[in-house]
Amino acid sequence: MTESSEPASAASADRDWVAQPDHADALVREKTGRGWNDWVAAIDAGPGRAAGHTAIATWLVEQGVDPWWAQGVTVGLERITGLRLPGQMPDGTFTVSRSRVVPMSRPDVRELLLDDASRAALLPDHQTPMLSKPGVKTPRFELLRGDERLGVVSFAVDAAPADRTRLTVTHSQLATAADAARWKQFWGDWLAALPEPPASEPA
Repeated sequence: MTESSEPASAASADRDWVAQPDHADALVREKTGRGWNDWVAAIDAGPGRAAGHTAIATWLVEQGVDPWWAQGVTVGLERITGLRLPGQMPDGTFTVSRSRVVPMSRPDVRELLLDDASRAALLPDHQTPMLSKPGVKTPRFELLRGDERLGVVSFAVDAAPADRTRLTVTHSQLATAADAARWKQFWGDWLAALPEPPASEPA
């Protein structure tokens, strides 16, 4: 049988899938020996889709699938069958991320995020008690609004050219897909509202 080189969305256009998996059918077949529909049928005949994430991934490893791809196939099955929506974690919560290059050095961005007063100014009407130690690479904070817990926010701070910084916000432990969509928009707007990188001076 000739393998398709179509992306997952194109190759599955006529299939009754709840959501698209991350990897194309042809790539999964190349790496694991089977395509998506074959894996769904095999898992249904084996442990069953109700067995849970860990049991399915373990079963896939027992079938000779590389552990990394066993996780990928399990997540793909969960997307295809509606057991897990895009951005949904094994515990049922959702995680979203947004990023942008900002016109500040990495140390300056870290200082801004780790300073309680500066962080409060960046996120008015919210409280952000720190959950990680100050020296960690990716600081994590609980996000609160009064007595309402809104999840956990982490900031990845990576160096970018011209002494700028790529700031990535990851918001986890969101209860619903609607919450995930709303907060993804919020963080996109929040990053966009940060100062723009200065324009390059003409030579």
